[in-house]
Amino acid sequence: MAGLDDLMSVDAKTGRQDAARKEPFRAVLGFTFRYWARAPRSVASVVATVMVATAADLFMPLYAGRLVDAVAGSGEAARAAALAALAAMLALGAITVAARHLSFIGITVMTLRTMSDVAQEAFARLQRFSTDWHANNFAGSTVRKITRGMWALDLLHDTILIALLPSLIVLAGTTLLLAWHWPAMGAVVLVGALAYIGLTVSLSLHYVAPAARLANSWDTRVGGALADAISCNPVVKAYGAELREDARLAGVLAKWSLRTRRTWVRGTISGTAQQVILLALRGAVIGLVIWLWANGRATPGDVAFVLTSYAVVHGYLRDVGQHVHNLQRSVNDMEELVAMHAQPYGVPDRKGATAMAVTAGEIAFEDVTFHYGGHAQPLYRDFSLRIAAGEKVGLVGRSGSGKTTFVKLVQRLYDVTAGRIAIDGIDIAGVTQASLRQQIAIVQQEPVLFHRSLAENIAYGRPGASLAQIEQAAALANAHDFIMRLPKGYATLVGERGVKLSGGERQRVALARAFLADAPILILDEATSSLDSESEALIQQAMERLMLGRTTIVIAHRLSTVRAMDRILVFDRGEVVEEGPHQALLARQGGVYRGLFEKQVSELAKGLAA
Repeated sequence: MAGLDDLMSVDAKTGRQDAARKEPFRAVLGFTFRYWARAPRSVASVVATVMVATAADLFMPLYAGRLVDAVAGSGEAARAAALAALAAMLALGAITVAARHLSFIGITVMTLRTMSDVAQEAFARLQRFSTDWHANNFAGSTVRKITRGMWALDLLHDTILIALLPSLIVLAGTTLLLAWHWPAMGAVVLVGALAYIGLTVSLSLHYVAPAARLANSWDTRVGGALADAISCNPVVKAYGAELREDARLAGVLAKWSLRTRRTWVRGTISGTAQQVILLALRGAVIGLVIWLWANGRATPGDVAFVLTSYAVVHGYLRDVGQHVHNLQRSVNDMEELVAMHAQPYGVPDRKGATAMAVTAGEIAFEDVTFHYGGHAQPLYRDFSLRIAAGEKVGLVGRSGSGKTTFVKLVQRLYDVTAGRIAIDGIDIAGVTQASLRQQIAIVQQEPVLFHRSLAENIAYGRPGASLAQIEQAAALANAHDFIMRLPKGYATLVGERGVKLSGGERQRVALARAFLADAPILILDEATSSLDSESEALIQQAMERLMLGRTTIVIAHRLSTVRAMDRILVFDRGEVVEEGPHQALLARQGGVYRGLFEKQVSELAKGLAA
């Protein structure tokens, strides 16, 4: 991916994240200029064409003044001077039109390429953020940050290159031309322009921007609230809670409205203050040129030149206020995107990480200590365990005992605090995460499916698999028959997160995905819980086929799931307190496993009796 290496290098510069929070203006401009540095020719061509168009605009008032002086005269020489002035004005106009056209084409190409790069690289970072980061951030809010930042980049490009750059050139050039004729006039325009720009920038950055930043944070919350309610719509319907969700969103929108109104009101006050400065500058310029004319120091053509020049300056100054406002707005809109780019990866690949190739599938925890951030005590302390290649191991224990953390550490969704985890003797911290996880197939308790076709979902673990291979995997997972009963078969779209399928059907699709991935290590996270007996039987058959020849880890809440395991590990507070096959553990008087098993049997008997 273009620029991904540059993107990942941000992690070495942790100061950028703080800068993105404390100095958003500098952070956003620095972020933008780094992308400009990737396409220097495109930026240079846009700047050059903008400067040519602006220079043509700058000299237009000069020839307008000469035209007035020529018209004020008479005779052949006056007509020739008038025609020459007209020709010069037409030529300057043609240059302006052509140069502006080229600058707009250039900035369109440059901006679209930059927007694409920014979105793609933001998505690349997003995919690599830690499990905790994704658990703590709304998907809807995250999407809003990226899309809002993309379009703010478009506005930022236009503001800096098409708006502010020519404005500054015109202001500087006009001031110099007027000062060349009348130093006092140049001084008036310079002082007035600087006062106007200073006031505009100060109001924008210190008065409008803080309010806009807060309004944007509530805009992000609106996106998160909408996505949360929409994605959980089945729960809303199940509890008849539509009015409750309406009220919840109304509360968020009320806050957003208040914050946004304050931003807009401050923008209006800022605009009024700018207009007052412009009015004073207009009066000073026109009054001074009238005084010069009255004292015989300016011709009618000079008056026309000054008035035309000021009209150009006034237009650009008036627009500078809007440009600075747009600049401030685009910076505010990009802040969260830039902060996301500066966010370090939770679990980065180490420098020089190599690809993982599992041959046998032996897993070893060697003196592992693991500490969740924010927890006072480590979950694992000097924890050691070995799972032989091809061994089928069940993990049981109460909630929070460390079962799920165990498999997350095997996948390297977290880094260990001390010690190491090795597969076939290779430390997993020294290999690329993508290659490691390609060697592990996982079937979760709540399988996640993409809103894509069944064929695409099954083939996700092996891109490019043929339809015959997909169908074979589905057959092994006892999914082929129900898929063929669907109107479009393997081309059927499953809905967001697989909502169009039943729980048992989703589980069988996830098993088919694992069959097709054909990974040497398999993790099953209670894949038969919350299913009807028919679906459970079909899935149990498929799981038994899937475990053959693979190192298998099964997280079990219902202990019947692990009866056939080679070994069962009983976890309690990050330690394995018992281990062995089902019958051996069941025969242990007062054992933890036996107690858990008897409790489940008792609860099942009560349920049947009821």
